[in-house]
Amino acid sequence: MEERPNKAIMIVGTVAGAVLGLVILGGGGYLLITHPETTAVLRDVFIIVLALESLVVGALLSILIFQIQNLTRLLQEEIKPILDSTNETVSTVRGTATFVSENVVSPMIEAASYVSAARKVLALLVPRRRPRPTAQTPSQNPPAEG
Repeated sequence: MEERPNKAIMIVGTVAGAVLGLVILGGGGYLLITHPETTAVLRDVFIIVLALESLVVGALLSILIFQIQNLTRLLQEEIKPILDSTNETVSTVRGTATFVSENVVSPMIEAASYVSAARKVLALLVPRRRPRPTAQTPSQNPPAEG
């Protein structure tokens, strides 16, 4: 429900802005037609402003090109060696993990499986003794119902 008043305000503001812009353009056009000397001065001022603006844009463009050149150099000289070093470290870690897996973990798993098999065989051949039940004390006997 709150969207409708906002839309109405937006539409009224847009129409008012458009009307105001047309009034300013019409008034400015009338003044430029009726006062040619003022028009020539304003034209000269706008030409000077546009020339200064183009100088500023050119300077900023030169600075931008210089910064892009510095960024490119940074990527080539500093970040690429870091990435190469990181790749070398990753391959070393991968090799170490493979070595540990093949030479430590696999033999330990194999040994553990042999020990587990031996324990099962012993458990089948030599049965465990069950502990004898102990006599219950009177405090452990459940109360008689009834």
